[in-house]
Order: sequence, then structure tokens, then C-alpha cells
Amino acid sequence: MLRITEIFYSLQGESSTVGLPTVFVRLTGCPLRCVYCDTAYAFTGGKKIAIEAIVAEAEQYGTRYITVTGGEPLAQPGCLELMTKLLDKGYQVSLETSGALDVSEVDPRVVKVMDLKTPSSDELSRNRYQNIDYLTPKDQVKFVIGNDEDYDWSKAVLAEYDLPNRCEILFSPVMGQQNPTELAEKILKDRLPVRFQLQLHKILWDDAQGK
Repeated sequence: MLRITEIFYSLQGESSTVGLPTVFVRLTGCPLRCVYCDTAYAFTGGKKIAIEAIVAEAEQYGTRYITVTGGEPLAQPGCLELMTKLLDKGYQVSLETSGALDVSEVDPRVVKVMDLKTPSSDELSRNRYQNIDYLTPKDQVKFVIGNDEDYDWSKAVLAEYDLPNRCEILFSPVMGQQNPTELAEKILKDRLPVRFQLQLHKILWDDAQGK
């Protein structure tokens, strides 16, 4: 059983599969409290659902892409079993994780989309840098940029851990805080090997989840 906030079908709003029809399985609960979080409604509540029932519901939508998200999905140990069962059925599964919890036991077939929390998140101390050792070229590390300090910190981390040679890097502006055009221009000026992204679902539907 897993505690689930919602299961829904929408376009992927970010990451390397942006724009693709995707089933989202949002698990309830998160040990972090990032100041810019747009899914605080998933911190509590939810409904306990058997893993087999979750898989059956995802199958109804006829897409090969499934994203397991939260909250922080890895806060529920059963998340690992859910992802493996989905993979065994042929789905392309991505995991959206805060980077604060151990990813070493995640099925290697999963595409990990892992945050490294920037200073303005107020959760900088929660970054688990050991997770970097478990990243592969298909994985992605996301930096959510809120200001100049975040940008400079992110550049330094890219260099310190040689991240562009490990996996794909995503830079995303905090909506309403970091001007996206200014961030894009900084990336171009500094010739950073990163993917700039806006959250497509918020542009299309002005909504955190794209429903």
C-alpha cells in the first residue's frame, strides 16, 4: 500500500520529456519545506492504495510515460516496488525526487530527475551529495534558480562535481521571483552546458499540476 495524493494524466511540464502525454502518480508526504514549493497540498492527507491498483489505474491512459512524484516519493519505501512493477510492464518511468533521500536502491532503469536545493530554497543543508555517485547519463539534475546567489552557487556545484559529464542539467527559474529571460541570458553569456526550462503546465493552465 502507498499513500497517494492523486493520479492524473497530463502533458509533462518539464525535464527531457517535456510535452509528452504522461501519467503522474503523486505520493503523499515530504520531509522538506522548500519556500517555493507549489505542491504543499501533497504534504498530508492522501489515500492508501494498493500498488496493483495504482498500476491498473495508470494503464487506463494508454501512454508509455509515467512520472512518480510528490511530495517526496522516496519517503515511502514502497515507492521502489511501484516503480519496478511499472518498469516490468514496459513503461518509461521517471522519478522526481528532492535529492535529500538515498537514491541508491532505485531501479537503475528509472530516469531520476533529482533536485539539488539552492540557497533560496531554505533547504540547502538537506542536499545528499552522495546521490551524485548514482547518477547515469540518462538522469537529470535540476537547479531551481531564485536569484543571483542561487545561480552562482549552481555554477560552482556544476564545476565541483563535474555534473555536465555525468548527466543532463536543468536550470529552472522560480516563477514570480527569477525573471526567466534574465536567467536565459546568463546561461548563454556563461555558455553553460545546461537545459533552460520553463514549467509548461503553468504556462498552459496556470496550474501546479497541469490538470
